[in-house]
Amino acid sequence: MDDVQYVSEYLDYLEIEKGLSVNTTDAYRRDLLSFVNFCIDRGVSQIKDIQRSDLNAFILKLREANYSPTSVTRKIASLRGFFKWFCANEYGTSNPAQTLELPKLPKRLPKVMTVEELNTILNSDLNTEESLIVELLYGCGLRVSELVNLKLNNIDISSKYIQCFGKGSKERIVPFGEKAKAALNKFLKTRDMILLKNKIENSKVLFLKPDGKQITRQDVYNFIRKQGEKIHKHISPHTLRHSFATHLLENGADLRVVQELLGHSDVSTTQLYTHITKKRLKEVYFAINNGS
Repeated sequence: MDDVQYVSEYLDYLEIEKGLSVNTTDAYRRDLLSFVNFCIDRGVSQIKDIQRSDLNAFILKLREANYSPTSVTRKIASLRGFFKWFCANEYGTSNPAQTLELPKLPKRLPKVMTVEELNTILNSDLNTEESLIVELLYGCGLRVSELVNLKLNNIDISSKYIQCFGKGSKERIVPFGEKAKAALNKFLKTRDMILLKNKIENSKVLFLKPDGKQITRQDVYNFIRKQGEKIHKHISPHTLRHSFATHLLENGADLRVVQELLGHSDVSTTQLYTHITKKRLKEVYFAINNGS
């Protein structure tokens, strides 16, 4: 088995046995192949011959190339996971990444939008599909991958519930409100016209472009980025998810409930949003007191 085949086998393991998404395994593929090519350039042609010094040199090169700390951390995590699997399958006798530590990243609070900013976007010139995208990203806290992969049979309009599949194909049920229900009913009429126009007899995918093709993550990113111009902010689909969680906590929602709605496996991930609400509480407090 050559080095690329080892990488392919590991990626199959991640996708099939660990249940990681295609996007995540693609990121692992890029990280691992760039490292393998780096080692080949250093004269190391076999994975079993890779030493800790090769890993150190690769990480140094990333930092010199001004990769962000987040990107470096992800690549180190990719290498640690791969070499752990490599040795567990007895393809190698020593793990050069065993004591490789992940650098500590400063915790940055995610950007959130105000309710007024969201209303500015929702009350602008959006078509039926665009309105529904905003309603579901914000009103349900969906990830962009969950949004674009929604199927008709994932939605119960009468009960106002969405079944979605998050990281690791983990299933969760998320409720939606009357505004999202109204936006959904309007869009379904538009969707019927798209199917008719493109002579598509049947499609399970919810979101379709005018040509009948499924919308992509990039389509949604580009659309949301354009909406940010209306409120003079740089935003992404994840900004709406962050806003969803923050606004729930600010209005008294239980942390465990928000954890379930977001599909976080660890409540410590959800706790990040409590820092945001405390920060905003301080800002409001000092604004009032400084003005009095």
